Amino acid sequence: MTLATGHEASEGELSATSLAVLAMRDEVFALWEARLRASVEEANEIPGPLLVNTLPVFYDNIAEALTPSFPRRHGASHSTSMSAHGGERARMTPFRADQIILEYQLFRDAIATAARRNGLQFTPEEWQVVVESIDVAVRDAVREFSLIHESMRERLAATLSHDMSNPLSLIVAGAQLIAIAPDIETARHTALKIRNGATRLSAMVVQLVDALTIEHTIKLPLNLSRFDIKQLVDNVAQEFNLLAPNRIEVEATSIVGYWCEQSLRRVLENLLTNAFKYGDGGRVSIRVEEILGRMMMSVHNTGKPVPDDQRERIFAYLQREGSANCKGVAGWGIGLPFVRGVAEGHGGSAVVDSSVATGTTFIIDIPVDCRPYVKT
Repeated sequence: MTLATGHEASEGELSATSLAVLAMRDEVFALWEARLRASVEEANEIPGPLLVNTLPVFYDNIAEALTPSFPRRHGASHSTSMSAHGGERARMTPFRADQIILEYQLFRDAIATAARRNGLQFTPEEWQVVVESIDVAVRDAVREFSLIHESMRERLAATLSHDMSNPLSLIVAGAQLIAIAPDIETARHTALKIRNGATRLSAMVVQLVDALTIEHTIKLPLNLSRFDIKQLVDNVAQEFNLLAPNRIEVEATSIVGYWCEQSLRRVLENLLTNAFKYGDGGRVSIRVEEILGRMMMSVHNTGKPVPDDQRERIFAYLQREGSANCKGVAGWGIGLPFVRGVAEGHGGSAVVDSSVATGTTFIIDIPVDCRPYVKT
């Protein structure tokens, strides 16, 4: 079973209670959504995928934490999913802070109701895990909700400047390869990649000019189109595997949705670059799946985890941490804020889940059809 966090769960790894909780996930969310819409008037104006937001990740984290041997104390351990939930509520909904607290209380009650209906009896210790998960999640979500209302920190111009390095690197590498190409077909193939990189770079320059001529820009410009995310993931993975053969493995289902293809490409390039830079040299995995009308794309690497006190800060502008594996490589410190900006611009969130035992997973969690949430 693949969890919303991108982890693989098996009967031998998770307890019977954990597996039972995972099995009733759809029922819990149906109960929660019905009760939330009945209790919060503003919720009736919000489509299902936007209402659900990052809660599937949180729910699966709770299921993992219900296994005593699993390295997760509660549902909010090692994860930014609940602060992302609060941020999405602030940006995309008319919710108030007290309504966020209420929705978590209803979420807890929905878990209890579904458990009774399915004959699942939590031990006192297991139920305490659920309660602690809700308590911590409320604190994380309301804190981020308040921060978002205090300040909008997106910086489009700096972001675009950073991401120009990706197509520029492709152009330089391609030019070097052409110089030593053994035959005309190799040279033509490389020239095509250079042209694609130059086209992407040109589009970024246009966006940069737009950003510099519009004051107080707080949203990334997105050009939505209908495409299959699996094709995009496969193409980017193939490009990276040319530089580091067989380092990337992909497990993606075909999901056709409405997103900004160029922006999601750059998001994936950023996440893969970071996975190579800060990982331990092992395999990097990309997973893509659809859950409750949301497209979840995760990039996972093994190695030194993100420290607890830096888990939130890595999404802040100009935040850069050192890496023993990237000596001599200049860091920009603004790639992850762009990742978050793109996810939020699509009406979704970016989440990091990182620990010594499970490695580091970045999750892009956005609606399959983003058209209702993107202002053009």
